Amino acid sequence: MDTTQRSAHFEFGKNWESYTSLIDDGRLDAAVAGTRSLVGDLAGKSFLDIGSGSGLFSRAALRLGAERVVAVDLDENSVAATRKVLAAQPGDWTVLEASVFELPDRNLGTFDVVYSWGVLHHTGDLWRALDCAARMVAPGGRFAFSLYERTPLCRLWEREKRFYSKASAPVQKTVMGAYAALFATASLAGGRNPFRRRRRGMDAMHDIHDWLGGYPYQPTDAAEVDKALTALGFEREYHKPVKVHLGGLFGTGCSEYVYAR
Repeated sequence: MDTTQRSAHFEFGKNWESYTSLIDDGRLDAAVAGTRSLVGDLAGKSFLDIGSGSGLFSRAALRLGAERVVAVDLDENSVAATRKVLAAQPGDWTVLEASVFELPDRNLGTFDVVYSWGVLHHTGDLWRALDCAARMVAPGGRFAFSLYERTPLCRLWEREKRFYSKASAPVQKTVMGAYAALFATASLAGGRNPFRRRRRGMDAMHDIHDWLGGYPYQPTDAAEVDKALTALGFEREYHKPVKVHLGGLFGTGCSEYVYAR
């Protein structure tokens, strides 16, 4: 099966459509703060959100003063969720159902900020997706994104994700419950609070469902990313590597990157 096609993907949109009911002022404030920390205020700037999911960060961009926001997602449920969330926010915004691979040919122009959080590693072709997204950045613009960090257990997780993404809802709930219990136990044993407020306004159980089902799955590392972006004429401004616990036994998180063109 061609993993770049929508039919090969986990139902990310249904997960984030469910999450929209949790969005409140506190979560929106956290999303605004997280976006500002990466790209600053957006007054007068254009903003492209690739893989908009719930639409939370497109809305955060409008809150930060973005003059124009375009949100795109391959998943029709994410498109519906994004439109729902942005409907409450005045501003110039557009939501499109499209693949990242289509964007260079969509006559959308280029953008001051291109943002893609935890998305490109799920496209089925990370390096082509990264290239297509980078082509949407205007000269002098910035490309902010995050990608799963490679661990020794990534091949095992890829198999798990392929299974989970096609499993029935009862099976998914059973697996998610077991994982959440084990993860919480391991976190507490390591002195970490698994119930802390999620960064950037996210939600623990929606994040776990997204992690377990996140297929296609293509992790990477900073050296590979830097090589690819440098070849495209970008310079790295910021990199925050995720801390991987227990060699990736409970998976991995996203390392953060900002590149300037």
